[in-house]
Amino acid sequence: MSYAHLFKYIVIGDAGVGKSCLLLQFTDKRFQPLHDPTIDTEVDVFASKMITVDRKPIKLQIWDTPGEDRFRSITRSYYDEVDGALLVYDITRRETFNHLANWLRDVRQFAKDNMTIMLVGNKCDLSQRRTVSYEEGRKFANEHGLIFVEASAKTAQNVEEGFVQTAGVIYKKIQDGAF
Repeated sequence: MSYAHLFKYIVIGDAGVGKSCLLLQFTDKRFQPLHDPTIDTEVDVFASKMITVDRKPIKLQIWDTPGEDRFRSITRSYYDEVDGALLVYDITRRETFNHLANWLRDVRQFAKDNMTIMLVGNKCDLSQRRTVSYEEGRKFANEHGLIFVEASAKTAQNVEEGFVQTAGVIYKKIQDGAF
């Protein structure tokens, strides 16, 4: 299938926040509760999906990354090739939220200046176990110029919206001449 644009994304954040699950839900419309951690550094773990933005076919190529610190340098090598990033934390694990500044510092240091970043508070289906409020996520996003959404890879709540909204912002930047 032909497409008007190819947007490359990277999904980043601590281990266990649900990056692979978000990607699987977006591309395959399914949830896999038990899977191996993304640690295979010899093979790119990525998926593609066609979407429509402003009646234009857009192909998204999305790289899933390991969240462990020991793979941080490998993850950094992807930054300069991507147009968008989903920065993911787990709303039930405060430490994953506390690490966002480190992830964002890496992105801002190694990525294109005009990269679009969506902050995703994942696992909103577990709101009874929440340790990070919606307001805290929204405030962090606002302070750092990020788009924000809470999502659930399990129920698919806001998963598609997160990827598509990010593509819409990238598309607008192209229309405005920022790319």
